Amino acid sequence: MSATTKEIQSKTSALEVLEILKEGNQRFVNQDPKSRNLLEQVKTTSTGQFPLAVVISCIDSRVPTEMIFDQGIGDIFCVRVAGNVINQDVLGSVEFACKVAGVKLIVVLGHTSCGAVKGACNEVALGNLTGLLNKINPAIRTVKYRGEWLGSNWCQPIPFKESWNQSRYIDEVALENVGRSLKTILLDSPIVNKMVNNNEVECAAGMYSVETGKVEFYPASYFDNEPIRPVKDTTRFSG
Repeated sequence: MSATTKEIQSKTSALEVLEILKEGNQRFVNQDPKSRNLLEQVKTTSTGQFPLAVVISCIDSRVPTEMIFDQGIGDIFCVRVAGNVINQDVLGSVEFACKVAGVKLIVVLGHTSCGAVKGACNEVALGNLTGLLNKINPAIRTVKYRGEWLGSNWCQPIPFKESWNQSRYIDEVALENVGRSLKTILLDSPIVNKMVNNNEVECAAGMYSVETGKVEFYPASYFDNEPIRPVKDTTRFSG
């Protein structure tokens, strides 16, 4: 299979790119990857690159972006940072991918059992890592005050250390953090925001399961209805 060309990039819509990623992930889960001549792709892309998507994901070694989407050399941009948080460097990379390189889709990808999210929940302080983990705190506060939905009233906030199911708590924070990262890109990058409004680029969120290898996608609108979403599964947290 050859690398993505300029013609393919120009003719492929954002929704088609999303389907390409979904189908690639399904091949990964099924252990049925496409056959690729990687050295041929190296030669093909030596004079230029025309990726279809930019994926902002965590540095976790269990989440190798190209592999889990069964993509080859030159197919996608990968921006990796602990906790898939957004800073100026990440924004600049996304702007390059969209405005200069012509990608059609932005994906923020979180994952289950995220060490960065767990560290933030446990209030870890360690050199430069402290500032990075602080970017996850808004997602923690949202989940903390989400609690259980009882009629029309919120129950008492549930801190992480008081939750009886901390792994589910971490995964809920990770998903909330993905949505907030996506919103940060749109709020802090006028370039990307304009491209989205002009339908030049689309956005999506994803959660990768380190247990199954499956990626579940969410449209950007999933996080737009209300800043604090009721949790349907109230067994996630202790009461």
